[in-house]
Amino acid sequence: MTEVMLMADVKFLGKAGAIVKVAPGYARNMLLPQGLAAPVTEASKRRLAKLEAKRAEERKARKAEAEALAAKLAGLSITVSAATTDGVKLYGSVSATDILAAIEADRGVKFERSQLDLPDQLKEVGTKEAKLDLGEGVTVSFKVMILDANPPAEA
Repeated sequence: MTEVMLMADVKFLGKAGAIVKVAPGYARNMLLPQGLAAPVTEASKRRLAKLEAKRAEERKARKAEAEALAAKLAGLSITVSAATTDGVKLYGSVSATDILAAIEADRGVKFERSQLDLPDQLKEVGTKEAKLDLGEGVTVSFKVMILDANPPAEA
């Protein structure tokens, strides 16, 4: 077995900075060429310290961006119209794609499906709470109002 220090998080092996024992071939053919690990030396420990400082600075910048975006999205309330069977139940459901499109139209910011956290399927007219994960532990809660796309005509 060969001892190496991980320079990055490696799934099923460990976090950056951990000293692990791996098979020589795995170290030689996978970890070392891809820069995921380095031999355990003082130089590699110094290099890891510099990498960690750089990563911490990048995380801080990403968190500041996420907080600025959260401020832009403060008070967000989305309205989505959908066809209903009886004025309450929807024919289908309001999908995450519909909600993300409404957010993009309202605030001009595009999000990925994986960032949206819906409590359950939206199959009825009404108001629901949803969340957007902006990364680095920053989340924004907002309301989704579902309206009947074709309300009954008043007589």
